Amino acid sequence: MEKDIIKKIRNHPDINKVGMIASHLGIVRGHSRDGKKVKAVEVIYDMDSLDDIIKDIKKLPGIVEALVEVKSGVLNVGDEVMYLAVGGDIRENVFPALIKGVDMIKKRAVKKKEVYEE
Repeated sequence: MEKDIIKKIRNHPDINKVGMIASHLGIVRGHSRDGKKVKAVEVIYDMDSLDDIIKDIKKLPGIVEALVEVKSGVLNVGDEVMYLAVGGDIRENVFPALIKGVDMIKKRAVKKKEVYEE
């Protein structure tokens, strides 16, 4: 998942403008925020919203490329859910763009339902 995205950013025609690549790899954890034991998570993405978010990230200052890969369906503890990578000029631009991207995806483009252990 992540190696392909990093390779795509490194092969971007404007790679000479990239000073760093930051990434987020979300995985299914074994407990909910309130401490319940999680067996799996059902994940559904709105791909149109996801595309719009990536376009918005690419418009931020200093950002050369932003790429995301997601997995939908029923995912077990330890499974990868989402990988987002942002390439840009300097950390003061790249880290905030990465955080904004993750936050926007979680707010606008994904629905999750945790499946708890009995």
